Amino acid sequence: MTLTDYRQKRDFNQSPEPEGKVVKDSCKLVFVVQRHKASRLHYDFRLEMEGVLKSWAIPKGPSLNPADKRLALRVEDHPYEYKDFEGVIPAGNYGAGIVENWDHGHYTDSENSGKDTEIKLLQALKAGHLKIILHGKKLKGEFALVKLKAKKDNAWLLIKHKDSYAVQENYDSEADTPKNSPINQWLSKSNQNKNP
Repeated sequence: MTLTDYRQKRDFNQSPEPEGKVVKDSCKLVFVVQRHKASRLHYDFRLEMEGVLKSWAIPKGPSLNPADKRLALRVEDHPYEYKDFEGVIPAGNYGAGIVENWDHGHYTDSENSGKDTEIKLLQALKAGHLKIILHGKKLKGEFALVKLKAKKDNAWLLIKHKDSYAVQENYDSEADTPKNSPINQWLSKSNQNKNP
């Protein structure tokens, strides 16, 4: 997947999303989780590699409980600048709705470090099994992204590994979202309009 797929799906004269280019901003690899209210509310999990953001849509959001195996659907690469994107994608456009940043930080490969880290990560991505350590505000510790062989080509699982950041109780990413977030404010207004 390349930025070509991303650009073909969007009209940048209408959508405020960044058109983007392949860039490298720092020595640390960034990750971002964006909460996206489109036709359905979901979370977009993005990992920087090769100057773009490799991306997965997670319908139920990420979990800190290792017992949860969250479905993660691989989608088109997004431009690096998308890590900072928040706003409204107008109706009639691909992904129309509201995007807000839910978590962000940097990540490392759990098995390798140094100058070859990104090469190893790309090999792991191609093999369908990534082990990473997230250094975010909400998501911390080791996670795995595992491609499902029996399902569609884009079906993966995001799984939290057992470590000091893991929880045993039920984890709901919605409960870890501020009540006054832009999406929650919009949902509240929509509900008020439906129930006068």
